Amino acid sequence: MVSVRFAAIGDSFTEGVGDELPDGRVRGWADIVAQGWADAAGHPIQYANLAIRGRLAWPIVEQQLEPALALRPTHLSFNGGGNDMLRPNADIEHIADAFSRVMRRCDEEGVQLIVLSGANPSGRLPMGRMVQRRGDELSAAVLRRIEKRPGVIRALNWPDAELSRPQYWSDDRLHMNANGHHRVAARVLHALGYEPPEHWWAPAEHPVAGPGGLAYYRDHVGPWIRRRVTRTSSGDGRTAKYAAWSERVPQ
Repeated sequence: MVSVRFAAIGDSFTEGVGDELPDGRVRGWADIVAQGWADAAGHPIQYANLAIRGRLAWPIVEQQLEPALALRPTHLSFNGGGNDMLRPNADIEHIADAFSRVMRRCDEEGVQLIVLSGANPSGRLPMGRMVQRRGDELSAAVLRRIEKRPGVIRALNWPDAELSRPQYWSDDRLHMNANGHHRVAARVLHALGYEPPEHWWAPAEHPVAGPGGLAYYRDHVGPWIRRRVTRTSSGDGRTAKYAAWSERVPQ
């Protein structure tokens, strides 16, 4: 039996923002996958998560990729570009080149790459049309880079219309809630060759909608604009939640 060592790198999507536990810790799809993988395989797996919220695609690669590879994982997941798309003059091809770098390094180290696309939040965002267009362009650019690589595991969430519905999103409309993270986890586990629990695919409950109108702009859009003006990030001062291996055992 080959020991599975799963490392995840990325931004808030992979860190798990939006899926907050009662004690305030964030969980997210990667944590859910790690436990689901151990349950489905019937043996423990090692799991690390170096993702930090607010990171752009290339800083993820420059700051997280080599530390993750130094752990000698068997599998590495990568997603990035969501924060880049919200910046003026985003260079889509340059963002997609980050995926090529990760793929090349995984090839060199003999690591199985899992590529994810983020879910599509554009339907309820103030800049929704721009996000939709850039997300479509980024998805196409990444697919061009991996289309001749059938061995790359794909968990593509951007085309999932179901995942764009409000019941999968947190109050800020930009990060998925627990429902959304479970659906993404189901897609990843399925791509790995396992059948996830059926309830991961669809929410059992529809959460109450978050604030609208001026309250939404005050609580969520305003702080985002302040960070852009002050050139700060929601991830400033944060460290990876699992920078070393954390074991997940079957339950």
